[in-house]
Amino acid sequence: MDAFIKEFPERFTQVGIAEANMMGIAAGMTIGGAIPFTGTFANFSTGRVYDQIRQSIAYSGKNVKICASHAGLTLGEDGATHQILEDIGMMKMLPGMTVIVPCDYHQTKAATLALGGHEGPAYLRFGRPSWPMFTADRPFVIGKADKMIEGKDVTIFATGHLVWEAIEAEAILAEKGISAEVINIHTIKPLDVEAILASVQKTGCAVTCEEHQINGGLGDSVAQVLSRFHPAPLEMVAVNDSFGESGTPTQLLKKYGLSKEDIVKAGEKALKRK
Repeated sequence: MDAFIKEFPERFTQVGIAEANMMGIAAGMTIGGAIPFTGTFANFSTGRVYDQIRQSIAYSGKNVKICASHAGLTLGEDGATHQILEDIGMMKMLPGMTVIVPCDYHQTKAATLALGGHEGPAYLRFGRPSWPMFTADRPFVIGKADKMIEGKDVTIFATGHLVWEAIEAEAILAEKGISAEVINIHTIKPLDVEAILASVQKTGCAVTCEEHQINGGLGDSVAQVLSRFHPAPLEMVAVNDSFGESGTPTQLLKKYGLSKEDIVKAGEKALKRK
């Protein structure tokens, strides 16, 4: 390692050191009363510096807001090395960590402002591509789900960019005579258990949608709630134990089974299991 550092000092400085220093400095700033917001790609904000986050921020309960852009498959052409699909699970497992995944620009802005008044460590995950903006007039409260569309046959719980895909899927299901309730779960932790149970008790089945691995994300969280309090059929639209690849956001959502058509199929499958 010493020989490597001497030969390639600039590369050693770039690989992980900057992000690790950023997390350590942010944790230290809270001691003086500052509310630091860090910012870089989601892969570098979590996977590369997980130990620093765990030890210096989460374990210490520091009031740091970890803002992570370029998350998920919709990062696109940068490919698998940058398309982190495990970060929601990594961060939600840290005790005391709030995890927020907004669905568009307006909600990202609202979440950022809300986190300024929120005490404790938090993870804010958002993407890179141009995406529909549709929440300008909707209220945002940390830990409170947002019911976008009322329905009675199946509930679609979505987070991040897949909220828009879920809204489009609802329109397709409506044409088929299926009434879908669409709920934006922008806060993965703390989870709005009351909203989840109220909806599924009404519809009798559910679908979760996320730009994340099927293990460890929103689907897992909803499954835990239903298994404990109200067992019901649940289908999950997520990446199935795979890394991503280069491509446009739309191409990747279709290839990995995260498109509106895939949500429609999951909704129909959940209905058949009722």
